[in-house]
Amino acid sequence: MKNCTLFLLLFFILSSCGHRSNTPDVSGINIELSVVRFEKDFFAIDTNNLPASLQKLQNTHPSFFPDITTNILGLPPIADTSLNAMAAIKRFISDYGPLRDTANKLFGDFSSIEKQIKQGLQFVKYYFPAYQVPKKLITFIGPMDAYYQASLGGYGDVITRDGMATGLQLHLGNQFSMYHSEMGQSLYPDYISQKFTPAYISVNCMKNIIDDIYPQKVSGKPFVELMIEKGKRLYVLDKIMPNTPDSLKIGYTSNQLKGCFANEGRIWNFFVTNSMLLKNEPELLKNYLNEAPSTQELGEASPGYIGLFTGWQIVKKFMSKNSELTPLQLLQTDSRKIFEESKYKPK
Repeated sequence: MKNCTLFLLLFFILSSCGHRSNTPDVSGINIELSVVRFEKDFFAIDTNNLPASLQKLQNTHPSFFPDITTNILGLPPIADTSLNAMAAIKRFISDYGPLRDTANKLFGDFSSIEKQIKQGLQFVKYYFPAYQVPKKLITFIGPMDAYYQASLGGYGDVITRDGMATGLQLHLGNQFSMYHSEMGQSLYPDYISQKFTPAYISVNCMKNIIDDIYPQKVSGKPFVELMIEKGKRLYVLDKIMPNTPDSLKIGYTSNQLKGCFANEGRIWNFFVTNSMLLKNEPELLKNYLNEAPSTQELGEASPGYIGLFTGWQIVKKFMSKNSELTPLQLLQTDSRKIFEESKYKPK
């Protein structure tokens, strides 16, 4: 019995070491990253002397200042004579003061998030050595409809000229009262606001970097290739965030992800029997690759955008046969080739 115990202990130690050996050691890769708490400077301006205060803010943050005023707040260029812009800024500071107070409490210590992002950037530099990683992470507070605007190609957690930027107003925890107000629910039903937590800051930053390295090319592609294009990015996210739970990477709850794995064959069979794979219809993108409370045909407990899960699994199957490919080579590989060579047929 003693020998058996020793054998099992040795087995688990060797198994653990083998698992770790699949993740490269990036600790020696130096990353210069500074966190710029723009919202602190913004909410500290003197609203009784806005022109001078805004000029000082612009001098301190010359690159991000036009992003916040023009692209995020939607204001015209700030000048002494733009009275409407001054009034809008004063109103925003007043209205969002309570939200700023919540953000100050929740993000008083930003070090753990900074550490996650730095580690992600180390892996980015390891796998994509030619890519110039951002050197700044800028935090700000924008309007509550920033996520909605982002879905229309506007702003949200983004990469700017000055670095990565994250809107803290949409990371205050899924129980934050404003998300559950009448206005909040009209913008963000629970299936969306469940992702409005601090844990998604680093995930969103890394997703934006992947898209910056290799912008998505989805125009005119059939449904199965759209799934795979999304799946490629999740696979690369696996590589640069190896210690992050899969549920955070894809944006499902833990139970939803477990359900997907338990019903993987059923999900695939649904797409196949309904002859969806080679179709190119906007409805497929809307129903199975865009956010939704569930996939109705698969039951209320299923997640929305379930095509992301399937695309992810197809890419995993392909890479199990082509492990020599680098993440960049994977992103560059034709999605139809991945589909055909993966021989994906879950049971």
